[in-house]
Amino acid sequence: MVSDIKISIKNLYKIFGPNGKAMVQKVEDGATKASLQAEYKHVLGLNNVNIDIPARRIQVIMGLSGSGKSTLIRHLNRLIEPTSGEIVIDGENVLAMSSQELRDFRRNKMSMVFQKFALLPHRNVIDNVGYGLKIKGTDKVEMNERAQKWIERVGLSGFEHNYPAQLSGGMQQRVGLARALATDAEILLMDEAFSALDPLIRNDMQDILLDLQEELHKTIIFITHDLDEALNIGDNIVILRDGAVIQQGSPQEIVLDPADDYVRDFIKDINRARVLDVCSVMEPGTTDTGLEFAENVILELAMPAMVKADVTSANVMRDGEVVGVVTLADMIGGIARPESHDGEQVTYR
Repeated sequence: MVSDIKISIKNLYKIFGPNGKAMVQKVEDGATKASLQAEYKHVLGLNNVNIDIPARRIQVIMGLSGSGKSTLIRHLNRLIEPTSGEIVIDGENVLAMSSQELRDFRRNKMSMVFQKFALLPHRNVIDNVGYGLKIKGTDKVEMNERAQKWIERVGLSGFEHNYPAQLSGGMQQRVGLARALATDAEILLMDEAFSALDPLIRNDMQDILLDLQEELHKTIIFITHDLDEALNIGDNIVILRDGAVIQQGSPQEIVLDPADDYVRDFIKDINRARVLDVCSVMEPGTTDTGLEFAENVILELAMPAMVKADVTSANVMRDGEVVGVVTLADMIGGIARPESHDGEQVTYR
């Protein structure tokens, strides 16, 4: 049986400074990011990170500035070398690869989309999209055919011969996404890929990514500092703080059971109705109201449907079978905000 785990990160440390390996023991003995810098003049980038990333899913890694998320993603293709730990992809230890093996790995297995687009300004759109194929040695005709396919898929037909400076930020990021997809790499690394875009364009790019993923089923590691973005696109979410994993789980697990006050602060202002689905608030049993919801229907859609049908309960369905019942009261309770730090209950707006 083939494992569903595509990438396994084990006991990963990154400590910046001349004696990083010696500092690992200091961290294991309890040194914090602040104390390591103050006492030993070393910077703790990653602190004993352990993550299993499933194949064909979108894995979001998020945190505030300085949390280690961009440092972590650059370890996957060894743009940054770890201080200690393991990174295993498809059963192969990336850290044990030779220089040639690493080059082949980067060319064939993994593509990257950057925050600042990283397009080649002297090349037009079709040449930018085909650049990864050119590096792989693909002939010109095939390169242009494959580049054209992805240009069309990201909605840039007619702009093939434009240069990056002639494109908007959103269009430039579409070029970056098309370039990453053109190589047909199994793994896509996206480092704050949409954070430089205006909100409406950013939402549009998220929709494009989700539509493509529904068809392509890539393994995508998506870095963001924006929780709404993480909850919108992520199948799984890892939250980092000071280089350490604070919590990991599905969007619903993060929202329903925050690990600590740090995570609770992250989620306190989100629209829970857009994240939670009926399965997350259902109870055992059935109802005869005649209304049914698939288990993944979000509360934002289910609540008005229930009001329109003038019922207060509905069956939750999975593969044609009833798996529980959800009530309007359950939904209202689900979207109520968790208690604030002073114990006051704050309800959903």
